[in-house]
Amino acid sequence: MRVVEPIGLIAGNGVFPVVFARAARAQGLVVHAVAFSGEADPRLEAEVASLEWKKLGQVHGMVRSLVSRGAKKAVMAGGIGRVRSLKYVWPDLGAWRILARLGTRRDDELLRAVAAYVETLGLTIVSPTDYVKEVLAPEGHLGGPALTEAQRRDVELGKEVGFHLGRVDVGQTVVVKDGVVLAVEAVEGTDECIRRGGRCGGPGAVVVKRLKPGQDLRFDRPALGPVTLEVMREVGASVLAMEAHHTVLLDAAGLFKWAERLRISVVGFSVEPPSGLGG
Repeated sequence: MRVVEPIGLIAGNGVFPVVFARAARAQGLVVHAVAFSGEADPRLEAEVASLEWKKLGQVHGMVRSLVSRGAKKAVMAGGIGRVRSLKYVWPDLGAWRILARLGTRRDDELLRAVAAYVETLGLTIVSPTDYVKEVLAPEGHLGGPALTEAQRRDVELGKEVGFHLGRVDVGQTVVVKDGVVLAVEAVEGTDECIRRGGRCGGPGAVVVKRLKPGQDLRFDRPALGPVTLEVMREVGASVLAMEAHHTVLLDAAGLFKWAERLRISVVGFSVEPPSGLGG
């Protein structure tokens, strides 16, 4: 009889934790989860073997919960609202130890530090897409009308700006229209960045989402879904362009169907670092 090693799930907000848990369970894996109160989707409870709710900052208790259930590996899926993480956090001793070692509180540095500390307690952090590769965006035209030449130029500009934005670990989203950058993502997140771009430039904007150069692929991959298109519909944005093979699609079938209905172009692109610049 094959012994199935349990996998731990550290769940933030959005639907990706639920998507991961369902896919992992379909592969015969036993998933034990810890979820952050006020962030994670309560529907997760029906998809996992066990679930404990934790407050933001309770790192040691989170690891202890998963290790006690036999997990040696864990994935981090879903995000944490940046504003919430600044206002509503209850750090335990483990969290204070992590913060004491940080030079900055940039996303990638913080997540790497969390993973490194967690591994000292016997839990190895791995990428969720190692288990659910089917959620990654393919390359090419994925839905909606074909791009115009002007839209293609806006996508290229968004890719370039996104590269530099990511190098300083600020955000992953850029909104462009007619060669003008309308908005870049900061603490507000993707949806509010799109809304801000729409307010500045009106209908017809191009939204570009890409991986940060040198990003740790175990966490914080770009993620998009039907809700993204709904926000774009609100402001009349016309194109959603994402980095292929690295962007997580939440309900890809629903996203492509909604794109056709809304007449929003959806494309997946590959990238090369700008000449002379490192990643």
